Amino acid sequence: MPQRNFAKLLVLIFSLFSLAACSPKTTDAKRNKDAPLNGDKVITLLFTNDVESAYDPIPAFWLDDVESIGGIAELTTLINDIRHKQPNVFLFDAGDIFTGSLAKETNGALAFDLMTLMDYDAMAIGNHEFEYGADVLAWQKNRAPFPVLAANIFYQGTDHPFAQAYTIVERNGVRIGVVGIMGRDAVSAIIPSFVAAVDVRDEAVTAQRAIDAIRGEVDVVVLLTHQGKTAPMQTDAESDPRLQRDIDADITLSGTLHGVDVHFAGHADAGTPEPLVHPKTGTLIMQTYGQATHLGFLQLTLDGTTGKVKSHTGKLIPVNAQQYKPNKLIAARLTEYRKRFPELYNTVGYSSKYMSRRYIEESDVGNLFADIMRATAGTDIALLHAGSLRKDIPEGAVNRADLLDVYPFIDTVDTLQITGAQLREVLEQSLTLERGLLQISGFEISYDLSKPEFARLVSMTRGGVNIRPSDTLSVAAPSFLAEGGDLYTTFSGIKAEADFGLVSTVIIDYFAKSGTSNRVPPPPKGRQTEIKHN
Repeated sequence: MPQRNFAKLLVLIFSLFSLAACSPKTTDAKRNKDAPLNGDKVITLLFTNDVESAYDPIPAFWLDDVESIGGIAELTTLINDIRHKQPNVFLFDAGDIFTGSLAKETNGALAFDLMTLMDYDAMAIGNHEFEYGADVLAWQKNRAPFPVLAANIFYQGTDHPFAQAYTIVERNGVRIGVVGIMGRDAVSAIIPSFVAAVDVRDEAVTAQRAIDAIRGEVDVVVLLTHQGKTAPMQTDAESDPRLQRDIDADITLSGTLHGVDVHFAGHADAGTPEPLVHPKTGTLIMQTYGQATHLGFLQLTLDGTTGKVKSHTGKLIPVNAQQYKPNKLIAARLTEYRKRFPELYNTVGYSSKYMSRRYIEESDVGNLFADIMRATAGTDIALLHAGSLRKDIPEGAVNRADLLDVYPFIDTVDTLQITGAQLREVLEQSLTLERGLLQISGFEISYDLSKPEFARLVSMTRGGVNIRPSDTLSVAAPSFLAEGGDLYTTFSGIKAEADFGLVSTVIIDYFAKSGTSNRVPPPPKGRQTEIKHN
């Protein structure tokens, strides 16, 4: 080759390498819309909360225009669609990613694996992340390539953080500072012994410290919180006005803190169809209904001169399972994990009909499970907290996963002795409905919700005979209740006498013993009667 042509070839090769070095990377297709912006900046923030291992679509019987809703693979398709169409997209979660049969079998590893495939940028810790104990969470969060945040959680008796307090996420020159908080009230929704290793401190003090550390270095500060009222675990809670939770704790915190632009919340499943703008601080507050049924969407325009939020638009997008095809990567990972645990999908028994759960009412599932616990333990009565029931029971064949998803927790059936006076205290707490209506077995009550809290119990009887304050009763209850969880502090000073094994195992064994010919029926209702006034 002539020397002149060889020189031209070298120049051409050098030019091609130079162009490649200067060109933006396009290997990640979902970021290809994040082109540099001149002047104003547009930022798209997506968020979830309280997914709680709700991986499959469910019938949307409370909606007129959606046949089935949710599904983690369908949600991923929606997220990726927005990533292709909108600029500068970030994805966050406000806590409660654990629970359910597969989460239990993997100690939460599956939840982190799915979130990794979905490319989350950060999450806050929720109470369900302590479902298998603080040690398990401390280990499993190492699995996440994204920050798992909790600025106010420390190892008990020390100043050693349990988790990362904040992070800064940068994309295409846009810098988002993210702070995570778990509310102290959420601790009451955890088995006390499972959270004993950590100290959950003042939300405002710890959050402000983290915000101050990053405020001057970022375009936007996002606060992720898991606090406030506990969500009502009822499939159609979105459509039942009686179950709507307020977000007062989030509003109060946003009014206390300085320097927060956006506050994505969790725990109450209190959906905000559009952002709430705090009247004092201007913080934009949002939350979804949970269980991956909706995706939170908030788009901000930042002024190119001042850097402040110039305008915003926000909404909750229903995850219409007929509209969004399942993402292949997510669907494949779910299939892979399900194949690892084939025993979960073995039929263990049969139900005579579809059995539902209700949060502030006596329910088929609640009555059945309370009856099973009482029969297993041989006690006078049984008590079960409504928030423990996470799914309805299908009609016909029932597999192990069905029952583990109904009661996914690892607490045991404990027995203890209480007096009639203590039982009255417990029932009055139940009748505040703050944590739903206790499901009961072995006795009957009547109550009047028109009366003041802690004065609503009208009667309590066993077989038609009044239960007196001095009576002593043996009680079967999950260890969560027996340790004083869900605000039932009456139990805190009472020592449990016996442990009859995991609640979920007791339930599965009951169905298995019923055999194939004897379908398990729902017990008759009528053990809790509300006195209503016309």
